[in-house]
Amino acid sequence: MTVRITTLVENTVSWANLLAEWGLCMLVETDNLTFLSDTGTTSAAAQNALALGVPLTGVDVITISHGHFDHTGGLLALMQLIRKPVQVVGHPQIWGSKYAYHPGEKMLEYVTDCEYEYIGIPYARAEAERCGARFTLGADPVWLSDTVVTSGEVPMKTEYETIDPMLLVWEDGEYKPDLLPDDLSVFIKTEKGLVAILGCAHRGIINHLWRGLELTGVDTIYAVVGGTHLMAADDERIEKTIRELKRLNVEVVAASHCTGLHAACALEHALGDAFRFNNAGTRITL
Repeated sequence: MTVRITTLVENTVSWANLLAEWGLCMLVETDNLTFLSDTGTTSAAAQNALALGVPLTGVDVITISHGHFDHTGGLLALMQLIRKPVQVVGHPQIWGSKYAYHPGEKMLEYVTDCEYEYIGIPYARAEAERCGARFTLGADPVWLSDTVVTSGEVPMKTEYETIDPMLLVWEDGEYKPDLLPDDLSVFIKTEKGLVAILGCAHRGIINHLWRGLELTGVDTIYAVVGGTHLMAADDERIEKTIRELKRLNVEVVAASHCTGLHAACALEHALGDAFRFNNAGTRITL
């Protein structure tokens, strides 16, 4: 099987006529399925698709890795290019009232709780449905084809991967820690092993990879592409992550978005040619 991945938007760009933004959207093409992994923050992913000459009318499904604005905000603009109703797969909690806590920040004097920034989906579900989104939401894995499956809820098994405590959800009249049950990835079975497509991997990149091995029965991770949420990780967590990637014999790590430059440099130093910096406009064929 051939897997082709085109990164439509990311924090950085690979060419001058493309847009960068804090967010992630990747077009993934396999022999029997074409899907979008996330949608970025704004219309930038759609604009970059036009600039790259990448048609989206063949998209079969859209997967939403979690309900943060930087992975969902571009959906409406992308639907205009897809031009047909499309299944959107995710967890019910993508519609949670999600916030980030910025202690000590007072951006507006007249807003008493401005330390809490809303970071959830920036439109109503009904608006997305009017544009053709057909949501399939659940906690369990979804097989999108014979070889492509979503993770469903990812168990947290490692002792060193934790969820950012500044991420919150507004429930029952109070802010609570967001455990991000909606943190989803996609796994593709190939002859060389699994290809893991990650959004942010808030619940830990290694936890996601272990989930893929468990779900599919495949014993090898061939490639990891997308966000790894190591930007705030300390050196010990980064080192343990690298150690496990090596133990799993991962051949390609194409990191994006929330990886962070410090972690990206550590990954490249440790993994050598196996590492790629995956930004907007990058095309990867596996």
